Amino acid sequence: MLADLRNFVFGEKTSGALPQRVQENIAKQQQQSEILIGWMQFALVATFATLYALSPKTGAQAVFQPVPWAISLYFLFTVVRLFAAYNNYLPDWLLISSVVMDTALLMFLIWSFHIQYEQPASFYLKAPTVMYVFIFIALRTLRFEPRYIVWAGVTAILGWVFMVGYVVFSEAGNPMITRNYVSYMTSNSVLIGAEVDKILSMAAVTLILFVAIQRARRILNRAVLDATAAKDLSRFVSREVAERITSSDHAIQPGDGESRIGTVVFTDIEGFSTVSEKLTPQALAETLNEYFEETSKIIDKYGGVITQFQGDLMLITYNAVTRDDNHAANAMKTAIGIRELTQEKVFCHGGKLPTRCGVNTGEIVIGAIGSKERLSFTVHGDQVNVAARLEQQNKEYGSYILAGENTVQTCGSEFDFEKAGEVVVRGRKAPTKIYTVNG
Repeated sequence: MLADLRNFVFGEKTSGALPQRVQENIAKQQQQSEILIGWMQFALVATFATLYALSPKTGAQAVFQPVPWAISLYFLFTVVRLFAAYNNYLPDWLLISSVVMDTALLMFLIWSFHIQYEQPASFYLKAPTVMYVFIFIALRTLRFEPRYIVWAGVTAILGWVFMVGYVVFSEAGNPMITRNYVSYMTSNSVLIGAEVDKILSMAAVTLILFVAIQRARRILNRAVLDATAAKDLSRFVSREVAERITSSDHAIQPGDGESRIGTVVFTDIEGFSTVSEKLTPQALAETLNEYFEETSKIIDKYGGVITQFQGDLMLITYNAVTRDDNHAANAMKTAIGIRELTQEKVFCHGGKLPTRCGVNTGEIVIGAIGSKERLSFTVHGDQVNVAARLEQQNKEYGSYILAGENTVQTCGSEFDFEKAGEVVVRGRKAPTKIYTVNG
């Protein structure tokens, strides 16, 4: 019951602690916030000084002028605090002290008005400068930590209670309390109800800002976790697939997908089993990482999306996840680029990794398959299966690129294709014309 009420008021709390890297990033943002708070306080003290300089002074100036002293102290404190913010030296005790000092200096400034203008103590209770209290409370929201809002609000409330108490008890036998509103407005009398209203307003503003920032902070934490998860997800699947998943209007469900005409490239390293036997697991991992790093540059160059990794195999799609009107030509450029790279480059552990590619164009389905608990976002369909079979047929023809007839027709005369023959791809009855590409 209490937990439900707390979630209703403050929002649902994130499960577990935020990752360390997220906490470090938030700490950096909070440091920037403290610098902003420092400059806003500097603007406030400049405003105080300007208003005091422009305001009319009493005819008989008192020997002691407290307002300039209060403004000077606040200016000095603001400069020190701003220096500490730029040097990232703002421990909790200093921040709490800063909140208390801000309010204390403001209260001292208000209190000094009755001395400055040679009036009874009740004079300062009607000073409009009290409105700055709400600015000081609101300033603490910039750091996005609710506890500092509470410190500011509680300090302001206690300060004003003290100010009212000072007026009531400073002159024995002359509390100057009235119940007449007109008398309150036209004299130095004290209306306790008016002061209670001010205190309640401070408490209400503090509470509202506390709840608002607490809710916003929890929403922010969830948003940061979601953004971090999406960023991490893009390292395990392609950036385009991650964006498609995270920007979907509704949660992806098994079977969600769409059909479109696209081109698929299957790649596989020739003799990978032999390579694996010769290298230690660590060396093999380093070799594959370099291989995928180099081939990915070619894939990205021509707008391909790596939809799936499986060992040394890659499934690359064009005009599936992202729009590509020249999908067949870009797929062929990718295959040719991979063929040239892998036949020439010597990878980190002293070997070449010649790669076979199967390229096919046709209707494919891009979407999610699996169960509600575990999904895979990939492409599937008959034309995808043909591309996979073409990659395998390279072994029979001694080639490194085989393309289907649909790809050749879509590319037109842009490439030097040569018919390699016709094969009956496993799982299909009709023969499939296949082509190699030169140069």
